[in-house]
Amino acid sequence: MTEPTWLTWAKELQALAQSGLAYCQDDYDIERFKRIRAISVEMLSQHTADLDQTTIHDLFASETGYVTPKVDVRAIVFQDDQLLMVQEKADGNWALPGGWGDIGLTPAEVAVKEVEEESGLEVKATRLLGVIDKKCHPHPPSAFHTYKILIQCDVVGGETKQGLETSDVGFFAEEQLPPLSVGRNTESQLRMIFDYWRDPERPAYFD
Repeated sequence: MTEPTWLTWAKELQALAQSGLAYCQDDYDIERFKRIRAISVEMLSQHTADLDQTTIHDLFASETGYVTPKVDVRAIVFQDDQLLMVQEKADGNWALPGGWGDIGLTPAEVAVKEVEEESGLEVKATRLLGVIDKKCHPHPPSAFHTYKILIQCDVVGGETKQGLETSDVGFFAEEQLPPLSVGRNTESQLRMIFDYWRDPERPAYFD
């Protein structure tokens, strides 16, 4: 596990507090769970100097109901042995097309939608490559516990063009990867994806 211990604790406290607030009815317990949630926000704010506590609370501790991991769907698209990537406007670096799962859409439908929105290409989902727990990989610290679903897709139409959240689109060989948006994908994950491209019979990866 590469996630810092303090972040693991903060997320566990937040999850306990949110689940407690979802189910408890005793006023004293409600106050205790609110305090636990506040402590989780304070812990996170100590390690993220660029964000104030109000912003952290909105991002990290404002949800209700039982806590479950967030789902990030990433599309894997190859053309002439090169991997499709998009340049993120948010940080100027490159990532696999994708984003948070959408209510009402299957993971495959999310992958297809994200590719079209971010790259202009029309694709068909064909193969599950893996389900990754973000905390087990060398991503930067994140307030959310996230599962990443990797879905291979084949191009069936469209033309490359930038999207609302992307400034460029390109296909890259394994030895010529661009600067990566490591919050979205890491070099080791992309190396694994190229291994899957070379071995169509390889079983899906999971953490």
